[in-house]
Formats: sequence, structure tokens, C-alpha cells
Amino acid sequence: MPRDPLSLPARLCLLAWDPARPGAADAARVHHLVRAGALVELVRLGLLRDDDGVATPADLDSETGDPVLDGLLELVRESLPHGWRPWVALHARVTFDAVREQLVAEGCLRAEKKRVLGVFPSVEYALARRDTAQALDRRVREVLAGQVPAGEVPERDAAVAVLAAAAELGCAGDPGGAGEPGAANEPGAARGRGSVTGAGTRRRDRIAELAGRAAPAPALRGVLDEVCGAVSDETAHTKAPTGG
Repeated sequence: MPRDPLSLPARLCLLAWDPARPGAADAARVHHLVRAGALVELVRLGLLRDDDGVATPADLDSETGDPVLDGLLELVRESLPHGWRPWVALHARVTFDAVREQLVAEGCLRAEKKRVLGVFPSVEYALARRDTAQALDRRVREVLAGQVPAGEVPERDAAVAVLAAAAELGCAGDPGGAGEPGAANEPGAARGRGSVTGAGTRRRDRIAELAGRAAPAPALRGVLDEVCGAVSDETAHTKAPTGG
């Protein structure tokens, strides 16, 4: 089965990559985001289906030709049944590592061998194709900002934007930022909380439109809602202040 150069989880991994803090991508929030993207991709391809809330392989033999997706599909086949939210977190690091290596092979990331304390071997990853990551970021901004009607946004672009918003990546996490349509030019935008609330409402409406575009079938929409909820929960947990 042919695949696009960058799968949905690969796009999400690149979107999460901060050149100033490359190690920040190797965190549970991003692991969960990349796994969520892989689950959605497998559902879109018809290889996973929702069976009363349980992630279920459509058959025992089909493959995608993408080692990351096929590895996850094999894991689901060989594991006890789980719902979609548990699968977002279960061994999510495995999928993230596989996607990262795939991005290295495709030249989007660069693996640099280091030695910790001059003795212990280690590998650090750096962004090799900044233009590719920037183009992805610009596309997510455009999609979330409503510059294109939701019905004209490609389904995969819509899925990337919805999942990125769930993980609050960059402008995707700012309801009143540059990515919000009209937020900067709204009367009183700099003066009152009402405009921020209005921006947040428009943002939620836009994300709902994009979710409908990304998942036109009710079963897929349910899966997208579940995995986005799991990513949002992990993001909120990560950003929650710690008491002391």
C-alpha cells in the first residue's frame, strides 16, 4: 500500500520539534501525541476499527508498508484488548522512537553521536530540515485560522491540526494568538476579557469543523475524539503547576 512521504505521526513529531529545545520532544506529551496520530492513521486506512470502544484490528494479515504503523498494528494484534485512550499511552515511547528513526532515515532529523562525561555513548537528535518543519507549522496555523473553508482542507491536514491543538503545540495552544482568525483586529481585543472568550469560542468551533472534516465517518470521529481527549489530558497534566 503506497504512503505519503510523511505519515500523520511523522508530521506530528516534526511539529513538536523545537530547534531551541530538541530534547523537549522526547517527553510523554509528545509520545502520546505521536501514538494518537498513528492510531488515527491506522483507522483512516481501515486497518483498525472501533468495536464498542475497543481498538480492534480489521484482520490478521494486512500491512501498510510503513514500519512504524505496521509495528503498532502488530502490537495491537498481540496484546489484550484495550480502548483508544489506554492505547494512546501504552508503550507510546516505542512508537515515538520508531517515528524519530524514520525521520532520521528520511533526512528530516539528524542523529549525532555523543559521549556523556566523555565515557558513556549517547545520541542526540537535531532538526535537519528546518524548512519542512516550518512549512508544517505554517500549514497548521493557516488551517486553524480558518484561511481555508474546512470542507476544502485535506482530511490529513485537518487531522494534524486537530491533534496539534489537543497537544497545544505552538500557536495551536493559544486561543488568542496569531493563529486565531481576527483575534488581533477585533475591537477591544487588547482591553477586555470578552474578546479572548470570543476568540476561544471561535477556536472551538473551528476545531469542531476540522474534526468533522478529518473524520467524516461517525466511527472515526469517535476515535478522534477519544485520542484527542487522551492527548489533552496528558498535556494538562504536564502543564499543571506543582505545589510545594
